[in-house]
Amino acid sequence: MFKPSTLFYTDGYKIGHKMMLAPFTSRLYGTWIPRSTKHAPKGITKILSFGQSLMMRWLHDEFTENFFNLPKETAMQFAKDMTMYLGMEFNGDHFAELHDLGYLPVRIKSLPEGIETDPNVPHMTFINTKDGFGWLTLFLETIISSLAWKPTTSATIALQYRRNLEKWVMKTDPASSFLIPFLCHDFSARGLSPWDMIASGLGHATSFRGSDTLAVIPAARYFYGEPDNEVCINSVNASEHSVSTTCIFTMGESEMIKYYMDQFPTGILSIVSDTFDLWKLITEYLVANKEQIMSRDGKLVIRPDSGDPVDILCGTLSDVTDFGPRVEDLDTLKAWAAETIIDFVREDTPHGEMGADEHTMRFKFQEKYYDISVSNISWNRYDKQYYFIDMYESPKVTCVEYTPKPSDIGVIELLWNIFGGTTNESGYKVLDSHIGAIYGDSITLDRQIQIYTRLEAKGFASTNIVLGIGSYTYQMNTRDTFGFAAKGAWFEILKEGIREGFNIFKDPITDDGTKTSLKGMVCVTEDHEVLTECTPEQEAGGILQVIYEDGKFFNEITLTEVRARVDQLIEKPELV
Repeated sequence: MFKPSTLFYTDGYKIGHKMMLAPFTSRLYGTWIPRSTKHAPKGITKILSFGQSLMMRWLHDEFTENFFNLPKETAMQFAKDMTMYLGMEFNGDHFAELHDLGYLPVRIKSLPEGIETDPNVPHMTFINTKDGFGWLTLFLETIISSLAWKPTTSATIALQYRRNLEKWVMKTDPASSFLIPFLCHDFSARGLSPWDMIASGLGHATSFRGSDTLAVIPAARYFYGEPDNEVCINSVNASEHSVSTTCIFTMGESEMIKYYMDQFPTGILSIVSDTFDLWKLITEYLVANKEQIMSRDGKLVIRPDSGDPVDILCGTLSDVTDFGPRVEDLDTLKAWAAETIIDFVREDTPHGEMGADEHTMRFKFQEKYYDISVSNISWNRYDKQYYFIDMYESPKVTCVEYTPKPSDIGVIELLWNIFGGTTNESGYKVLDSHIGAIYGDSITLDRQIQIYTRLEAKGFASTNIVLGIGSYTYQMNTRDTFGFAAKGAWFEILKEGIREGFNIFKDPITDDGTKTSLKGMVCVTEDHEVLTECTPEQEAGGILQVIYEDGKFFNEITLTEVRARVDQLIEKPELV
């Protein structure tokens, strides 16, 4: 297996930095900090501290296995390669000294994992512990950066999913709030690298237990001390297209559903449902198997996997104006609808332009749908500047009843129409316990809110759907999502036995202030205030705590403890 020396996990421009440090540099101190949420998903203003234990354990193991435990000659092949890489003689004596030392002479301090901070609060600080190894903190920046941003970013985004979910569950089905840990499910593994499976999967697991990212189970044990006799995530038996098509082409899709229920007579069973015709599967094949579904000891979960998730789940009629309680007959409906349509055309027409002379909208009245059209909309011109709707001619109004298609109604309401359910104390519909739905394609935070909003408008609780959170969420981020960066903040010169420290920082005049770095040693107080230009004594205080020093680990934390802290961050919405 290809395993390069750990020294290769850095940027090429780092190689000459030892010689670029100020003469007699003894120690170098820096910070790892999220600088901004301007590129963050909508609604996120704070960053969750997470992943530092994961990063440091991996880094320690990597250096142990692929540097310190290598024969010195093998390890120092790196220096020979750098001579060829740079096209000039490279002196790698400092790497040989590090190999002789046998451990990383650095002290890493971290915020407690599971707490939340504003931007510009450092999540880690680092400094070399042995004189003359200041170059090492510079050298480690690349690998620390590459390892540390992902778990924090995914954990922060997962927390926003959790906050959104808490709000809507407490509004539409508070009695089922125990389901919250399972209503956003991690589907991201296949879109991530093996490292990101672990980093992002653990991040998701700080807010949820539902996950198909199996690597999280051993990772939580190794990196976060979870017990061997438990698992930190859960999932269910579920089909995919490759297995479903083997049955569809040999026995048919309706028979496949029966066959799968025979194979798994109890528990939750998820069936991918859009191999061909999702709507036919629901309205015909589920109906054909209704008796077995309703008598089964468990829940059959329907999984659409293509199309616009909001429309698929909620139907395309979700935004239709419901005039049911406001009018008494169709004639009154037509009059009200005509006003609505004309107002829409007026508002939708850019200033100064003449708009459409006809428009059609769909309305709901007494559980039926009607396409109402307004034609002969008259426009006039005022002072040759802009057009306006002139009602000197009566517009023509037509009304035709519309029979909704399954796609108009959407998955959740179709399942309700077939299997029924209950109306909870909050007044929202909850599907029968034998049937459910999950959607895991292209889910985002915005779509999550749209789905819950449109379900609520139709009278359905948000607990009727499990959302699969995939790489469309967790892979569509970078280090810049929260502006993470490692920057030097203080260094020391040791010359002729005299030590002198210098506070350093950057403040580019061409930047908007985002890249201005912290100056000097820092301390983060209990209320998350950042003190800069600290003395060593001040730096020793605050909530930044040592997690690693000279090859040893300190203040270790479990995933269970992180989850408990995250739970405390959730402000339970008042019941509506």
